[in-house]
Amino acid sequence: MLETVRPFLNSHISGPWSAALINLILLVGIFMVSIAVYYLTKWLLRAVEAIVLRSPTSWDDDLLNPSFMRAVSQLSPAMAVRWLIPGLFGETVESVHWLSALTSLYIVWAIVRMFVIFVGNLYTAFLRRPKLRGYAVKGVFQMVKLIFIGIGVIVGLSILINRSPATILTALGASAAVLMLVFQDTILGLVASVQLTANKMLKRGDWIEADNSGINGEVLEVTLTSVKVRNWDNSVSTIPPYSLIKGSFRNYQPMRSSGGRRVVRPIYIDMNTVRFCSAAELSHLDEIGWLEGLGVDPSSRIVNLQLLRLYLDAYLGRHPEVNQQLTYMVRQLEPTPSGLPLELYFFIRNVEWKAFEGIASDIFDHVYAVVHEFGLSIYQTPAGTDLERVNQRT
Repeated sequence: MLETVRPFLNSHISGPWSAALINLILLVGIFMVSIAVYYLTKWLLRAVEAIVLRSPTSWDDDLLNPSFMRAVSQLSPAMAVRWLIPGLFGETVESVHWLSALTSLYIVWAIVRMFVIFVGNLYTAFLRRPKLRGYAVKGVFQMVKLIFIGIGVIVGLSILINRSPATILTALGASAAVLMLVFQDTILGLVASVQLTANKMLKRGDWIEADNSGINGEVLEVTLTSVKVRNWDNSVSTIPPYSLIKGSFRNYQPMRSSGGRRVVRPIYIDMNTVRFCSAAELSHLDEIGWLEGLGVDPSSRIVNLQLLRLYLDAYLGRHPEVNQQLTYMVRQLEPTPSGLPLELYFFIRNVEWKAFEGIASDIFDHVYAVVHEFGLSIYQTPAGTDLERVNQRT
């Protein structure tokens, strides 16, 4: 049918400018048809969009959004033009060869853009799902986009130089070593991103600490070439993903989800104050209820340091903010020149930083206050005021 249009115009238009006039009429006709196809496609896609919005699932709403629909509608007129040109002009007409090439390039660009938008919509859909939001998959989606763009560039070059895409791929294969060098960080970043995601080593929102990179904060974003971390001083550090794989880092997220944040802190007891408790001291401690539940006989001989350990262990066991499901204990460490370390090991239920520090401080405020009640002293390096007291006594 299209082949009969040009002969029909030739039979009705004659003169020295007839060929140019016929070509102009055909180009205007193609332009008008492409506009009509664009608006028809747009109308059909609006109907599809209405069906998508009424569907019970939300995945199609995220994937087939208006941006993707516009990309599809922008492809349709170019497809119509590419179909009309050979039928109206023939493949051998050099005057419109440039139009055919530009149309083909536009089609390649539109298809690549459509795929890139679809991949971006898929990533956005991941972000909107709480169960999928944390996975560090942005680098994978970026690599998929790069692959589509790379294919589009190769096809576009083949159209411009009128060569097969296989020829361009062969030339690129010969320069693979150069490409590996140029895209070294991108390739390493992709491999690292896949490892971080597949092994569930890192995701958005995790609290990580990497001594080699000097970062300590919350992960904001994991991309193909970088991991962005907001440190606790509100500065932002950006490091390549493969540096985390190559080195080491600490992820505190399991601690947050375990229901307890660990406290390991010693107090140093002056060993000169370690002794047996007197009967009067035991009677006093029994009267105020500090021996209750410790299994201590007030009439027996017991070392004050042992009594303090038993009391602190019971204190941690009944403290409402200490997680009783996790390990807690009070243990004696090896003596040091600075005194005898008595270490408290326990987990606080509230893992939020400020609340955690406040609860830990409250617990150790109590510990420091009760030490003297057991006839013990905390070791402290002599200060200037201590030396003044010694001079005044002498």
